[in-house]
Amino acid sequence: MFAGFADSSPGRRGIASTGPGGLAWSTVRLVIARCSVDYAGRLSAHLPSATRLILVKADGSVSIHADDRAYKPLNWMSPPCVLKEDDGVWTVVNKAGEKLIITLEEVQHDSSHELGVDPGLIKDGVEAHLQELLADRMEVLGAGWSLIRREYPTAIGPVDILCRDSDGATVAVEIKRRGEIDGVEQLTRYLELLNRDPLLAPVKGVFAAQEIKPQARVLATDRGIGCVVLDYDELRGIDDDKLKLF
Repeated sequence: MFAGFADSSPGRRGIASTGPGGLAWSTVRLVIARCSVDYAGRLSAHLPSATRLILVKADGSVSIHADDRAYKPLNWMSPPCVLKEDDGVWTVVNKAGEKLIITLEEVQHDSSHELGVDPGLIKDGVEAHLQELLADRMEVLGAGWSLIRREYPTAIGPVDILCRDSDGATVAVEIKRRGEIDGVEQLTRYLELLNRDPLLAPVKGVFAAQEIKPQARVLATDRGIGCVVLDYDELRGIDDDKLKLF
């Protein structure tokens, strides 16, 4: 049978199956059991009998954990996959036909929990906040620089900041926490589109980040794009001597 189940015990909710394409889990299931685990795929692996935590997450993944190794599981199957239960044997099969076979000897705990939507990790100094701070302090890019608009729209998405330098030239600024080659490529595409607008052209580019990788700096320089190293504390007004334009 598929691993969808209905349990009338307090605090338990059913897990819904989508059929042969995989499982759409409405809950996270936690099972603590003495079990052995066998993996059959590109290689074979065996975990001998021991008490372990089996975690079936809402994304359909199945992982087996010991009481060590921090967050890293002993073995796992990433979604999409199908989980079947049959007389104490769980068989997890992914789209490549690889199998994770969990033989349950003694189940000590079996519960499911609906966690709801996670808002995600909120980091201090993320790109949106850097954009907001820089837009409020355009003078750090140079005397006489002025903001035209944040999130200036293009056909492939908004450029973070569109502004003018002290000579009145249009400048597109792309902001990242960590500046890598893909960010330079993104800004290059924006510049190609913006320079087709006769009301804006010519448009120069500035790639701004808290850290810029050497390869990204080389590529930006080769394409005539300026690089700015952003200091978060300085943007918040704590320090006035750390942002440099190269």
